[in-house]
Amino acid sequence: MTDLTFYTNPMSRGRIVRWMLEETGAPYETQVLDYASTMKQQPYLSINPMGKVPAIRHGERIVTECAAICAYLADAFPEAGLAPPTDDRADYYRWLFYAAGPVEQAVTNKAMGMTPTAEQGRMVGYGSFDRMVDVIEQAVSDREYISGDAFTAADVYVGSALGWGLQFGTLPRRPAFEAYVGRLFARPAYRRGNEKDDALMPKPA
Repeated sequence: MTDLTFYTNPMSRGRIVRWMLEETGAPYETQVLDYASTMKQQPYLSINPMGKVPAIRHGERIVTECAAICAYLADAFPEAGLAPPTDDRADYYRWLFYAAGPVEQAVTNKAMGMTPTAEQGRMVGYGSFDRMVDVIEQAVSDREYISGDAFTAADVYVGSALGWGLQFGTLPRRPAFEAYVGRLFARPAYRRGNEKDDALMPKPA
């Protein structure tokens, strides 16, 4: 038995949290939810009233939102070394939440055909899509990992965002992105998590 439960669907951002869980090495139980039924019903709505995955329950604590889950798990399992020392977390927090905010918002808006004008760019957190891309490209160009020389939970989130962007064409293919994602996706924990989620995918009829 374990006190850590992971709520997910293999066709969701739950893959980010699966990777993070595998990096921690902690035992966990997986509950797979269906978009059309169990995800929108009790008892799951008591876990996440938004009716979305992923989420985790750790003892009596519930955490939703991928970036928050990654940060929480890094702190909950410090022996895995997935967060910098508390006095050296400036870049760690900066890029973790840059990916969760400006990157996510800019990619989603563009995919939905919503391009802000120059005037509207003052209102949106990412300014413009091209500016967002240039900033994150620079961040992954001059270092091995997003917050320095060591792999952290921020790399799980940023790497997932960039990896999906390259896979689905929502981000431009730039050498810095491909090199960074390539380093991360070679990690054993990423491969284990991916294999587990792939095994849960619906089988073709």
